[in-house]
Amino acid sequence: MESLNNLLQELGISKVKLAKYLGVSRQMVYNYLTFDNIDKWPKEKKILLFQLLEIDSSNFKGFDKLNVTTEYMLAVEKKLNSNYQKEENLISNFDLSGVDKDGKALLSDIVYLLKEKWIDGSDAERSTVKYTYYLLQSMDNVPEIKYIMAYIAKTNGFIKPEEFMYNEDKQFIFEGILYSGLNLYNNGSPSKSKVAESRKRFIREIEQKNEEKMSRTQALNTIKIQALHELGYNDINEQNAAEVFEKIAEIQSRKV
Repeated sequence: MESLNNLLQELGISKVKLAKYLGVSRQMVYNYLTFDNIDKWPKEKKILLFQLLEIDSSNFKGFDKLNVTTEYMLAVEKKLNSNYQKEENLISNFDLSGVDKDGKALLSDIVYLLKEKWIDGSDAERSTVKYTYYLLQSMDNVPEIKYIMAYIAKTNGFIKPEEFMYNEDKQFIFEGILYSGLNLYNNGSPSKSKVAESRKRFIREIEQKNEEKMSRTQALNTIKIQALHELGYNDINEQNAAEVFEKIAEIQSRKV
């Protein structure tokens, strides 16, 4: 099925897009592509693929025989885009006003992948979905997350190595360090004993940050309780929220 893989790459059809079009999981698409003959595909999926690629099954001579022109690529893309209309229900509960067509397609792909991992994946894969959520939450405070994501996109051929969308100097240095570290990890045979001390420092820093966060949270709760007490309220609600927050700010200013 190498010729089909090559055709899909030439047309810019990802495994995600093909999976959504065929109505199967991404892993199932990978399984299909390991078959040595298209006739081993389920009949209905083969028909859908042929419809997408505008192939006449009665005159099929091989995927490498197809004439890929600009018009042909546009026709295939149009069919995929029409299929996206059916997938919009995946993100229909979100306000997508202001999001263009490409953005909606990308968000739909992301939700599709996450949903697939959550429903069909192992406990570890479900944890990966949660970690992805934590990653997005942390991105604004940890710029290196963006550098890591760009590095992964580069190493997997999604973007060019010389593309720098963030701070170019920092991203350049970070990519060099990350490459060296991963190269050591994969080829240097590092032992647990050699990195044990570094990991201890890693744990100590995390624990210190958590303690500082807990301390700040406790301090804020103390101030909140004091504000409620001074205002004569028992809790914060929609009616008194603005007044309570103003009182909290006032109490904090007293301590400066």
